[in-house]
Amino acid sequence: MHSDTTLTRAVEAIQIPSGDIVTLPEGTRVIITQALGGTYTVATDHGLARIQSKDVDALGIDPEEEKKAEAHTSSNIPDDASDLEVQVWHQLRNVYDPEIPVNIVDLGLVYGCEVQQDGEGKHKAVVKMTLTAPGCGMGPTIAADAQSRIMTIEDMDDAAVELVWEPAWNQSMISEEGKMKLGMI
Repeated sequence: MHSDTTLTRAVEAIQIPSGDIVTLPEGTRVIITQALGGTYTVATDHGLARIQSKDVDALGIDPEEEKKAEAHTSSNIPDDASDLEVQVWHQLRNVYDPEIPVNIVDLGLVYGCEVQQDGEGKHKAVVKMTLTAPGCGMGPTIAADAQSRIMTIEDMDDAAVELVWEPAWNQSMISEEGKMKLGMI
């Protein structure tokens, strides 16, 4: 997807890879380079930025259509998903690095996922993940996306997503499906 458009209003965006919040003014020419997981990566004259789905109208995209597509993606849970951990993994597959068109699970960024239950029957997901590069400023944003997705699961009371650096990520951690999407095999 490489769609050229002009912003119809100013939008808050996250600059890639720094993670800094910027305002893209009305009239800014952008090229949509990726539309995955409810976010849009756009190329501007000043580099890449990520726009949230709440601002799709500024890209000339119908917000109602976006909501329908996002609801379908999030609710399309596998049949064997009565297990909360399966549901967490499913939601993590809807989280994307804004520069790479592969979800964080298939990219090999998720090192562990556990659902814990306390004495009161409350459920907490604990996820350990890494980034493709330790200095990436998008880490907190990607982790927050993962946490937000997990919290959409019915019966999930809390979620913690921790960024870890050991072992260091490398391309051998990408799943076969991820490698196919990236043209590596």
